[in-house]
Amino acid sequence: MRVAIGSDHGGFRMKEFVKNVVRDMGFSVYDLGTFSEDPVDYPEYAVKVVKALLNDEADRGILICGTGIGMSIVANRFPGIRAALCYDVYTAKMSRLHNNANVLVLGGRVLDFKLVPEILKVWFTEDFEGGRHERRLKKLEEIEVSIEEGRDP
Repeated sequence: MRVAIGSDHGGFRMKEFVKNVVRDMGFSVYDLGTFSEDPVDYPEYAVKVVKALLNDEADRGILICGTGIGMSIVANRFPGIRAALCYDVYTAKMSRLHNNANVLVLGGRVLDFKLVPEILKVWFTEDFEGGRHERRLKKLEEIEVSIEEGRDP
């Protein structure tokens, strides 16, 4: 699996940690920055990761900023992106089972590093359940199309 990863300065240290865990899981990592703790603007890195997914350069994405909130807001503006801000193993599991999340968002300043390996393990191993959840994702797609066409969702 190809994993695109990006962070701002608030998520840089966690990004470096996450890259190693993901590589140890046997996945290839496509690091899109930032590459230091110097202040940067998080939207730039969220867009890079999202574009990697939309251009089929990656299978899944991981975004990290201080809280994860900003990265989530940016990523979820793009049709076809289902970015989930996860803060424990349960939310990571449910983001895959029920929402088929393709972007995992983490808070580098609020999440205990000790939880990260298990969150990643669950997020990468759980499969989408489909069923009633598939119907709900189709509704999300319908909303995206309505907005793109300028219609009321």
